Amino acid sequence: MARRRQIYEGKAKILYEGPEPGTLIQYFKDDATAFNAQKKGTINGKGVLNNRISEHIFTLLGNIGVPTHFIRRLNMREQLIRQVEIVPIEVIVRNVAAGSLSKRLGIEEGTQLPRTILEYCYKDDALGDPMISDEHIAAFGWASQEEMHDIADLAIRVNDFLSGLFGAVGIRLVDFKLEFGRVWDNDYSRIILADEISPDGCRLWDMTTNEKLDKDRFRRDLGGEVEAYQEVARRLGLLPEGGETAILDMAEHRERRGK
Repeated sequence: MARRRQIYEGKAKILYEGPEPGTLIQYFKDDATAFNAQKKGTINGKGVLNNRISEHIFTLLGNIGVPTHFIRRLNMREQLIRQVEIVPIEVIVRNVAAGSLSKRLGIEEGTQLPRTILEYCYKDDALGDPMISDEHIAAFGWASQEEMHDIADLAIRVNDFLSGLFGAVGIRLVDFKLEFGRVWDNDYSRIILADEISPDGCRLWDMTTNEKLDKDRFRRDLGGEVEAYQEVARRLGLLPEGGETAILDMAEHRERRGK
């Protein structure tokens, strides 16, 4: 079988050429990074869990009419997705003060914000994904005003849905990041949701204990990263009770079985 052509490799995923024109295969890695890749490590089985969680969320979003790049999950670590032209803007949706917002503005972590806040960052690892304003976006032509309206509307819609989804299973959606892409139909383009939605890009706190169930456990050396990701999957109904026995790494599973 011919080796697939790699299109792109990021911090958490690899994109390969898809089986049909206009498609890609998105592979979820176990690599973990923080602070713009200044801290690196591995969370065993993270890719499997993120693939499953992101599939679940994107499917539900598609069911309520949010356009996404997701087509279907192929296996434990791969999804078939639509090829899009990524808008070079990372959208951060904030409901509760945490992370860099708390540091920048001196607001205690865990403070409920008076309203949902959208922040924008320029996607450039070498620059550390600097924060930008609508003025920067317009001046440098990264997205049109109409596209930014669509992006903001979709971000708020996704936030409303996810807040309810996670809230129903006792998880507080503190903040999360989104990426968007353009799909083209001749000369006309439209904005759709891209990338992934998983504990890698969301801050998720237990509503009762405020226990962190996301990548902050890696960022802050808290340990228990795999258990936290598994807990999110379990609460969403994606892992059975006793889900710690779930197969997260096929090679490791075969080795245990002596194959």
